[in-house]
This record gives sequence, structure tokens and C-alpha cells, in this order.
Amino acid sequence: MSKSVRYLIGGLIAIVIAVAAVYLITPSGPTAESILAAFHGPAEYGRLTVQYPLDGTLFPPDICAPTFRWKDDNGDCDTWLVSIEFEGGAERINTFARQSDWTPDPALWETIKKQSVQKRAKATIIGVNGKSPKEILSASRISIKTSADPVGAPIFYREVNLPFVDAVKDPSLIRWRFGTVSTSHQPPVVLEGMPVCGNCHSFSRNADTLAMDVDYANSKGSYVITKVAEQMTFTASDVITWGDYRKEDGEQTFGLLSQISPDGRFVVSTVKDKSVFVPQPDLAFSQLFFPLKGILCIYDRQQDTFRELPGADDPQYVQSNATWSPDGKYIVFAKTIAYDLKQTEGRGKVLLTREECKEFTEDGKPFKFDLYRIPFNDGRGGQPEPIEGASDNGMSNYFAKYSPDGKWIVFCKAENYMLLQPDSELYIIPAEGGEPRKLRANTKRMNSWHSFSPNGKWLVFTSKAYSPYTQLFLTHIDEQGCSTPAVLLSNFTAPDRAANIPEFVNAEASAIKSIRGEFLDDYSYVRAGDAFFRTGETDNAIEEYKNALQLNPRNAVAHRQLGFLFYNAKGMHEQGMQHYRKAMESDPNDPRIHHDLGMALLHQRDFDRAAAHLLVALRGMPHGLDKQYNLLSMQRSIGQAMLGKGDLEQAELHLSEAARLEPNSAATHYLLAAALAERWKLDEALEHYRKAVSLDPRIDTSVQLHDQLAMNYAKARRFPEAVVSAQKALNLALTAGDEFQARKIREKLEIYRQRSRALPK
Repeated sequence: MSKSVRYLIGGLIAIVIAVAAVYLITPSGPTAESILAAFHGPAEYGRLTVQYPLDGTLFPPDICAPTFRWKDDNGDCDTWLVSIEFEGGAERINTFARQSDWTPDPALWETIKKQSVQKRAKATIIGVNGKSPKEILSASRISIKTSADPVGAPIFYREVNLPFVDAVKDPSLIRWRFGTVSTSHQPPVVLEGMPVCGNCHSFSRNADTLAMDVDYANSKGSYVITKVAEQMTFTASDVITWGDYRKEDGEQTFGLLSQISPDGRFVVSTVKDKSVFVPQPDLAFSQLFFPLKGILCIYDRQQDTFRELPGADDPQYVQSNATWSPDGKYIVFAKTIAYDLKQTEGRGKVLLTREECKEFTEDGKPFKFDLYRIPFNDGRGGQPEPIEGASDNGMSNYFAKYSPDGKWIVFCKAENYMLLQPDSELYIIPAEGGEPRKLRANTKRMNSWHSFSPNGKWLVFTSKAYSPYTQLFLTHIDEQGCSTPAVLLSNFTAPDRAANIPEFVNAEASAIKSIRGEFLDDYSYVRAGDAFFRTGETDNAIEEYKNALQLNPRNAVAHRQLGFLFYNAKGMHEQGMQHYRKAMESDPNDPRIHHDLGMALLHQRDFDRAAAHLLVALRGMPHGLDKQYNLLSMQRSIGQAMLGKGDLEQAELHLSEAARLEPNSAATHYLLAAALAERWKLDEALEHYRKAVSLDPRIDTSVQLHDQLAMNYAKARRFPEAVVSAQKALNLALTAGDEFQARKIREKLEIYRQRSRALPK
């Protein structure tokens, strides 16, 4: 071997030794024994906090390895010893980490679990500096155990992109996963790419039936019920709609928080509902959702019938968020007095906007639910009773879930509202009611959406403790109803998705491998367009409505919305009118089409046709629908059209009603003043004219109104006032460049001046 080669090899060995020393694998580096020899357990080293797992955590025997995480405030620490010792004299496990987390490899984790079944394992984390490893800079210690009770069942859950409004715009990004806690990677996606929104889901007790809220066709109340299989397909034949309950009422139904019965025969849901459903600016809590009204309805799959549940069907209350007892004999639900918002009183809307919900979103109006229990009694219902410990406690109580043996109920408690509440915590009570106990598993931020494992030993729930994107957690529930610190299922969620609605399924992990949703129809695109429409994303909305028309060229809603966007947002009037005409051909009975077409005709000063269409809209929407189709706008527009076509009596009638609905509308008072002036009602016209100008001085621009007022004054032989009004009309006509009208007004102005001078002094 040459000298140069020997030098090269020697240099490489030196480099390897140096690198090895850095990574703590050489005898000269710090050893576990030397660090432990310098460590004194009772001493207070401080500055190191074990963030996960928490002290006292109980792991299921079938869970994959967790990641130990800690926070060390001592900036000098560059090395940490993780040392685990066991009761009974089993050999201690030592390992080093160069960063503030550590995940045992699968074989080591199996050893840790085996040695800690029903026995305490102490995990000590010690921070040192590699240059002086015998000096303990920080330390902390926790204990963990492994339960003898396995989880024993897979979890079905949904992943949603945030903020929630983005998921509404494109529901195809929502996906569902199905898998066990033993897997070291994310459970497989079994359902994704649905063009419609899927929401609350539930399984029958033996997991042979899956039921899920879906937005299918033109019904927000659609609900799919299908057999569970490895390869599943949602088809139109699997779909019912809650809108079929008392369809003759003409009242919309969303069908909220539905749940299938344990035997799979019945489904309970909230119908005849109205809900706050608004986006929020906070990414973590980007939606506010809870019902303001609704009754419980039962769908019987054998009889294919819908009926209200007596005892939970009082329209004066909200009755929602129902859950079945394991034997199907009782239903527990959330209840409170129904409420009609100031902005939507008497209107038949299902989902309310942020603007309509200012009482809650801005004013913080309280709204609290209590839990009630009612006998199912084969659908005959009975007397609802408040559940002790989950009612009349000054809090909002909701999301009740029975343990499989029927012994316990776990529910959520928050200051107000329901769903996605930062202060939501889990409580447990005996099923018949009693003293509530807060679960030890609660984290510091939102605890909700829980489900018992089939063996009743474990509870899965969601929390935002560590991320704005909701994660899944486990806790053990013992015979006394006591829980353990939360076990994070970190591998269950992607970093850019919120996991929610987790449900244990009484089946093997291979029971569901894929689900396809055959829901691609024109209304799927319409709903996507509506989501973009609401947020003002015009081009995206137009694209989605066009997609709908490719599938169904006669989709009236798509034509109506395209008509509105082209005419108003894009200023492409002819193209907008073409879509309005096609919408009218497809659905001549839709009052919204008549409204939008009438408004376009009013803009074109086609007063006769505008009035005709707007009157049809008013008859079809006598109380209005929402901000776009509101009663004030319709009454004022009809009045304006009547004024334009010379039907002064009808103009006064509708404009007076508009002024009553909104006394502070300057435009309404101005139009009413014009109608009254045309009818020679001088004093009333002047009253509304002054009111309009006081509300908005900029509105004083109508040549016609001041000309008419001048003629009214002249008729009353009040010529000096006639001169003032005529001069105002002349100035406005000259400003507008209308020489023809200015000439006519000059002639009348001269007459008024002459007669004014002739008046007795």
C-alpha cells in the first residue's frame, strides 16, 4: 500500500470517527450510563416540557408507535437522552435524539408496549450539551401504560380542506378514509372526487348499512342509504330526500345531522329546518353552523314513509342532533326554543347568510341547547324529558353518544351554539342522567365529534389542540366512566386537511376498499357555481353554470344565474337577456326568473313588461327570499315600473308599502314623491321629497319631479314656490344637457314668474 493511500485511508477514518462522535456512537461520546449517573430524579431541572404523550397516557395495544415530542427552553441543549424504565425489572431502553422529538421503530415500540401492559413505564428525557454531557441542563419525566383492551375496529372519517368555504366551492376535494389505528401510515382513501358535498354519515350496529348526507340533484335534503361492501357505489336508487316529508307545505328542508338506527331500519333527522351557516375569518374555526328551528322526522325504510316523531315535533322549538340508544328504544336530541332572526323573520330560508346572522356573528347573541331523551316507541314517540346533568346548566349541550352497552352518554358542552366551538369539552354521564364529569382526555382547544369503539373501551374524538386542521384522538373509558389523556392519531390526517366525523365501524379493516359516487349531474355544477356566485368570483361561477348547461341545456337555474351575471356583472345585456328568456322557457313558474327578467326590463325602461314580470315575482315570493329577492326591492321596483307606465294609483300603492318596509330608504321616498306629485297630492309629495333629501342630499336630481312639483304649486296658486321648483328643474335639465326639456320648462317658468308678480302685495 502506498504512503499516499495510507494517508488517505487514515484521513477518512479520522473523519468517520469525528462524525460518529457527533452522532453519539463512539466510546468517547456521552453515554446513557454517564448521563444517568449524573441525573438525580428528585431534582428540579426544569425548562423541558414533554408535550406528547402526556403523563398518564394509556395506549391501546394495537396502536402504532407515537412520536414523543418535547420543548426545551435551554438553548445550550443539543442532545437528549430518552430513557424508558419498566416495572418488574425489565431492561431499561436508552436512546439519543439530536432534535426535540423521537419515534420508536416498530420493533422497539412493540417491546415497550409488551413491557408496559397494565404496568407503568417511566420515560425520562434529559437534555445535555455534547461537549459536557455529565452536566444535566434540563429534564422531565412522564409515565405511560399500555392497556389490555384493544381498539379492535377501524375508523371511517372525512377530510376537508380549509377554510370551509373552499370545500363548499369544490366538494370534489373532500375525501373519506377508512383504516385502523395499527397502521403506521395514513389509512387509505376510500371515497374522493364526488362533485357534490357529502356530510354526516352513520353505520348500522352490525355495519351492514352506511347512510350519508349528500347534495344530490336539486335537493339539499338528499340522503343516501346503501349496503356496505368492499366495492361500493352510491347511485340514484340509493337516495331519499327529506324534502318529501310534507312536501305539500312548500317549505324547504335541509335534513340535518341524520343518523341511522342500530338495526338499520329507520333514520332520524331534523326537517323543516333553518340554520345559521356562515363562513368565519378564523382558519381553524372557519364555519359557524347550528340550527335555529326544526323538528325530528323518522324515515321507515321498510315502509318507505316519512313521519314526524311525536314529542319532538313542536315547531316552537329546535329539535336536532338526534342519536339512538344501542337497543333503538330511545332517542336523545338537542333542544331549545326556536328563534327567528330579525333579518329573516317569516321567510322560508333553510341556510342563513353572515349578513342575516349579525345577531350571532357580531352581537354575540347567546343560543344554548339542552339534551332531552324520548322513547322511540316504534315511531310513536312520547314525552321528552330533559337529561339531568346535560340540561338547564347555563351551557349549550349537544352531540350525545351512547356507549355500546347503553350505560353511558358522552356529550359536548360549550358556552353557546353547536359544532366547531373552541371551548367545546367532552363530558360523561350515566345514560339515565346524573352528575356530569369532564373527561380527562379533553384538550385545550375544541373537543367534539366522538364515537365509541364497538367494544366500548375506546372513544375517538376530534380536537384542534396541536393544529388548526382538526386531528383525531383516542381515550380509554373504563367501567367507572373514567377516561385517560388523549392519544393522538397523528398518522390519520394530512397536514392540509381537517379530519372530522370519525366513526368506529363494527367491521374488519378490509370491509370497505372503495366507494364511488355516481352523482355527476347538472345540479352538481349549479351548486358549485352558486358557491362562487356568493363570494363574487364571477368568472368561475359562469364556468360552472356553463358546465351545467352542457349536461342539461334546459337547466333553468343555470340560465337564470348566467342571465344575472352577464347582464349585471359583465354588462353584456343581450347575452344576459338570452339566458333569461331560456330560463323562462324552461321554468315559467319560477318567481326568481320573473324577478330578474323584470329588473332587466325596468333597466331598459320597458315598464309594461317589467311590471308584469315583477308582479308575478311578488305573488310567488310574498315574503321575499333573501338579499337578492327581498320584499322591499320588489315593492319599490314594481312602484317604479307602474310610475313609468303611468299607472299612478298602483305606483303609489307599491311605493307606499316599500316606504313602510324601509322608512330610511331615500330612493323609495323620492319615487313616492314623484308618484304623489303626478297625482296632484302636493303636500304628501313635498313631505316625502323632503324626507328623501334629508336622508340623502345627492338624490335630488330628478328634472321630472321638480317640474311636477312646480305644476302642483301653480295649480294651488302658490306661484312663488312654483318659480323655485321650476328654476330647480331648469338647472337640472341644463346640467343634464337636455335642451328640449329646458326650453319647455323655461316657458312654464316665465308664466309662473308673471303670475307671481301679479299676486297682491
